[in-house]
Amino acid sequence: MRSPTSQPIIWIVNARLCGYEGLQAIAIQNATIARIIPVQEANVSKNSLDIEGDWLSLGGIDLQINGGLGLAFPDLTLTDLPFLEKIGRYLWERGVDGFYPTIVTTSVEKIQRSLAVIASSSLGKDGRETARILGVHLEGPFLNTKKRGAHPPEYLLPLTLENVKEVLGEFASAVKIITLAPELDEVGTVIPYLRSRGITVSLGHSLATAARAKEAFDRGASMVTHAFNAMPGLHHREPGLLGEAIARSGVYCGLIADGRHVCPTMMEILLRAAEGDRGVFLVSDALAPIGLPDGVYPWDARTIEVKQGTARLPDGTLSGTTLPLLVGAENLAAWGLCGVETAIALATESPRKAMGLPGFSVGRSASLLRWHWHEEIHKLSWHRLGDFFENKLEDRAGSVVK
Repeated sequence: MRSPTSQPIIWIVNARLCGYEGLQAIAIQNATIARIIPVQEANVSKNSLDIEGDWLSLGGIDLQINGGLGLAFPDLTLTDLPFLEKIGRYLWERGVDGFYPTIVTTSVEKIQRSLAVIASSSLGKDGRETARILGVHLEGPFLNTKKRGAHPPEYLLPLTLENVKEVLGEFASAVKIITLAPELDEVGTVIPYLRSRGITVSLGHSLATAARAKEAFDRGASMVTHAFNAMPGLHHREPGLLGEAIARSGVYCGLIADGRHVCPTMMEILLRAAEGDRGVFLVSDALAPIGLPDGVYPWDARTIEVKQGTARLPDGTLSGTTLPLLVGAENLAAWGLCGVETAIALATESPRKAMGLPGFSVGRSASLLRWHWHEEIHKLSWHRLGDFFENKLEDRAGSVVK
């Protein structure tokens, strides 16, 4: 007998899922994925949605996003907590389920102030339709000055255990990812310490050789920040940090798929060499003006100019994008750099795998995206299925919907 509080089961049929062969039927109950079975095994006659071979996924997870709607995460104060909710809602509407607010290189005081604000936020914990904060990504201040990119040099710090502890302060539990240049750690103690605190170590803004990168991966590093950018390129005699990452199982490379940070040809090489979503995940690397029109905006003590979703400093240095995460998946599919399944997985499943989070599976919250490939115009599109579930619960009789 069904519990009085249980909602009726809603079926989604004829769905394609990343990592599954053939069409599937997914049972949804109490806003949770209850069953996943091959569609031919499902006996469904009502209360169902036939998505006719479209793809189904969880929402995206953005591991590198620097702000939103004009607010930069390094500039957070307690008065910005309500604005964080607006950013969360904006990202949710762009298909993102969760994100890691990224704090770039700045003063230790500002880093800790931002960490305190994020640690006190309840964003996404009350069941509302908003992207959840899953932890903080510290991109700096332990970066190689020769590969600092847009990071201000005056705030870069030597990579020592003492400096790491000072930067983290009392907020180590809020930090889930840190980008660092491994060649700066002269004694090899930092990465094991960070891993002991549950912090994922990503290599980036670095001049590390393949040998130094191997040492870092052996010590527990498991990611690379914005592959190709702020690091040496691939070379046949010195593959460098990126070459070692690609060749190593279990290491994931973040990729900005806007077509400007990385040439599409190099993106295709990376995706093939790293076996697509097995070794790569998409990031937006979006800056504070995401959600705002093109223009000139303040950025720390400097300014950035945004044109067609690409942000640059006045000297032309690339500093990020203002494109939402799922645009990267749309781009990869439209450009033919990978299949539709891989493009979707790169934004939804791969980031979860890189962080050890569960993907599309029984027991997961049914925050679902429906993806459709428009063959005639070579375009990938998506929308959330939230409204459908609400309507079906209001109409329990429910006939098959298309």
